[in-house]
Amino acid sequence: MSTQDVPQSRPGPRPVPGREEDLADLLTLVARGDEPAFEAAYDRLARPVYGLIRKVVRDPAQSEEVAQEVLLEVWRSASRFDVSRGSAMTWVMTIAHRRAVDRVRSASAETQREQKVSSVAPVPPDGVAETVESRLDAERVRHCLDSLTGLQRQSITLAYYGGYTYPEVASLLSTALGTIKTRVRDGLIRMRDCMGVSW
Repeated sequence: MSTQDVPQSRPGPRPVPGREEDLADLLTLVARGDEPAFEAAYDRLARPVYGLIRKVVRDPAQSEEVAQEVLLEVWRSASRFDVSRGSAMTWVMTIAHRRAVDRVRSASAETQREQKVSSVAPVPPDGVAETVESRLDAERVRHCLDSLTGLQRQSITLAYYGGYTYPEVASLLSTALGTIKTRVRDGLIRMRDCMGVSW
């Protein structure tokens, strides 16, 4: 961690790690940018933080990642710790629990998005539907879809095959609405050109 970004700590007696009051004292020093105090707090907190997160997240690698995020948040936001509102350990473990729950929710939402995309029933796209039905069979449609970029194919599949509105597609793919519209427009132009080719 670079000391250039962190205010220098004031000299003074250091708490001896081990008691709850000392953890609160360490966080006070951490709030001033004291790196040795953060190292001592890290040593005290790493195992219990990881243990709590592991119970919620389950996956060891993701649990380690979330634990690092929590300890980084402690470094950045130690000044928000208020001893009058609870113990230092409770404050840190609350951050850890919140981060762990966020990770589980995020993973769950991603899984649901993937399941939604994979279970999309093919319905001919509007505007291109007549051309597809009159001149091309399903094999040719697949060929043309395969000629698109992955992003175009994904957007068109959701917008036209899945029946989602553009704002819904933007939300599902966590992408700006304008970007989705551009992907779909460019993809449809390529689809039209592809379907004009004679095999």
